[in-house]
Amino acid sequence: MDFTLSEEQEALRDTVRRFAQEELSGLARQVEEEDTPPGRDLLKRYAELGLLGVNLDPAYGGAGGSHLDAVLVLEEVAKLSPALAFPIFESCFGPILAIAHFAPEALRQRVIPAVCRGETIVAVAMSEADAGSALTDLKTRARLDADHYVVSGQKRWCSGAGHADAYVVYCRLNDDLGAKGIGALLIEKDSPGFSFGRRERHMGFRGIASADMYFDDVEVPAENLIVPAGGFRRLMEAFDLERCGNTTMSLAIGQSAFDYVLDYVQERQQFGKPLVDFQAVQLALAEMKMQVDAARLLLYRAVVNAVSGLPSVGDSSIAKCFANQMVREVTGKAMQLMGGYGYSTAFPIEQKMRDGWGWGIAGGAIDIQKVNIAAALVGRRFSQRG
Repeated sequence: MDFTLSEEQEALRDTVRRFAQEELSGLARQVEEEDTPPGRDLLKRYAELGLLGVNLDPAYGGAGGSHLDAVLVLEEVAKLSPALAFPIFESCFGPILAIAHFAPEALRQRVIPAVCRGETIVAVAMSEADAGSALTDLKTRARLDADHYVVSGQKRWCSGAGHADAYVVYCRLNDDLGAKGIGALLIEKDSPGFSFGRRERHMGFRGIASADMYFDDVEVPAENLIVPAGGFRRLMEAFDLERCGNTTMSLAIGQSAFDYVLDYVQERQQFGKPLVDFQAVQLALAEMKMQVDAARLLLYRAVVNAVSGLPSVGDSSIAKCFANQMVREVTGKAMQLMGGYGYSTAFPIEQKMRDGWGWGIAGGAIDIQKVNIAAALVGRRFSQRG
């Protein structure tokens, strides 16, 4: 078992790292200060460099790389800014995977190349007011009427809402209860009857749009059906890879916080010597390093075991759960080691802590991942009802 990257993967990682440091630093600060998503010119730049659809089929405009290649690209940009990394996240690990794996060929040909060219952003709309962790309770409904569906309902907590061009919308396609009635449609932003609520403001995730979404008898062409009723399991299989994208975001934030504080404690002096000379600081650094490395190995296992397909729910949930916990602990230790400087907005650690906490909520909360892990261990799902 070889844990080293290939020469090509090291070159890819180093190239993206240089690009991020040389071209994105100023934009990252601007996005954080103004809380506005990056402009479409950034998407075009990503497309020029082949950073969109890294792990998608070249037949649809992707780079044809592995899931691990996509992880390497995403991590280097996310170390600098999750908001700047988000278009890469969406094009490699987001709902585009459901389209790539399950949608009819005509829909794949229409959507995926546009995403890889930086012309289209696709986001996912899953959660509702009473259907977050209990996703099979969703009420958004799509009724087939001749050659189109009529969609009614409301979605919440959609990252990219109002900013993305199209949405993979989980909805109830028939009267079957629970997961049996759920499928997904692609709904374009400019569809009549489709509107957005007020832009939400979060503790972190600045520069990543989020808002409620309203569907008032929205007519959607029948050819926009991605997965029919009864396909909920398949949708969640694609979502297992999205969990790996979430894991990568957590890893990037944790790694960058560790890198920053490692330099800091060697430069900052107290009582006439560098902070790193104090044993308590040494122990904290060792704990942080162990946690970051463990998260990286769990992530790499999930994506490498998936090869070009989709990871197992067990591997992806373990990786996400651990990385979500890791980033909270590592950024907390980093802030403590830096004292007042860590708490100051003049330094990056307070942002990393705010952003890090969000990934343990997004994409399935930490405790839900633990339930998924237990279910994978015993080979059956656990009902949370009754």
